[in-house]
Amino acid sequence: MSSARLKLTPLPHLGAKLRTYQQLLKAAVALVEEGGVLTVAAVAVRAEIPRATAYRYFPTRSSLVSAVVDFSLGDVRAFSTKEPDGIVALQQLFESTFPRFHVYEPQLRAALQISLEHEALSRAGALSEEHYRRGYRVAILEKVTQPLKKKLKPVAYRRLLSGLALVYGIEPYVVFKDILGMNSHDTEKMAIWVMQAMVEKALRDGSKEPVDGEKLKGRTVAAARARKKV
Repeated sequence: MSSARLKLTPLPHLGAKLRTYQQLLKAAVALVEEGGVLTVAAVAVRAEIPRATAYRYFPTRSSLVSAVVDFSLGDVRAFSTKEPDGIVALQQLFESTFPRFHVYEPQLRAALQISLEHEALSRAGALSEEHYRRGYRVAILEKVTQPLKKKLKPVAYRRLLSGLALVYGIEPYVVFKDILGMNSHDTEKMAIWVMQAMVEKALRDGSKEPVDGEKLKGRTVAAARARKKV
């Protein structure tokens, strides 16, 4: 992805502070795209902005990576659907947002890297900056799975939500691409397959009412076909 594709070009009518913020954020996104290490100092150099100024906008790496992730996942966090079928709704979520994960994969990997680094430092009592924490996916998944929540027993729903959090985000790319050698397209399809299996299992074992296993399997297949026709 070229930095020219970023919709962050400073505009004359914007205030000076917003233009500076956009300039720094654009530099941060591009820096990670090119394989650079995300630090406030490095972003300041790339943006040709004094380091002291950059630190006023992003006092820590946590605040910087949070801004990068906020930009990268803007459309994902705004996702909404009125689909009443929980299986179809999840299908829509995965198929609509995984392409965004692919486009901003370097930025999301950088966030994961800093999160792991901070966790290790925190355990060792050596973390000297604000702890960067992730967790937006839970709110997204909770919103989309409301139709399923109504059908599942509380313990089954919590278990499903936990499982979905494992396959929705950057982690499938780490496992399916880095370890298993899949490409981005197959990674998305595999994540969807795992999601469908989890939903089927949750409804089969934890539904508030009896569920016909064969009909349930047919619904997940039908959901996939319906999405392909859109």
